[in-house]
Amino acid sequence: MNHLQKQIKENGIKALILSMVFLSLNINAQKISMEDFQIAKATHKSYQAMYIINESDKNKMDAVLRNIGNALEDPRLKNKLKIVLLAFGGGVEIFKKNNTYESQLLSLKDKGVVFLQCENTLREKQIAKDELYKFIHYTPSGNGEIILRQYEGWAIVKP
Repeated sequence: MNHLQKQIKENGIKALILSMVFLSLNINAQKISMEDFQIAKATHKSYQAMYIINESDKNKMDAVLRNIGNALEDPRLKNKLKIVLLAFGGGVEIFKKNNTYESQLLSLKDKGVVFLQCENTLREKQIAKDELYKFIHYTPSGNGEIILRQYEGWAIVKP
């Protein structure tokens, strides 16, 4: 083995040892930060969250309504939270008059939740607006609404 090959081998071993030391330090740093973990604090005057439902599955619809209710009751967010529930695709079922969600939706509406339906979905599924509850608002595109709201700083939640 010539001098250059020997130096490359030694440098490779040194690099491997340094990598292992760095990895070990990084793991210890993660342990320290986990020990110091604290839950988030509400430091802003207000917060905005958009919940998304795009499935007609009853479990998913129940979950999104339950999640919204839980967020509204979080003591850190109480009276600081604006929520929009956006439905598109199969999620339109949650806003149809022929379902069992009217009382839950009205209860959330009374707490300030706004309900928003994608008009693209209505066209694609040939659903008339009068098939939905009267308190529903409309947006041209569900995906467009998500993009725009996210750029405005809204939290996007899809349970």
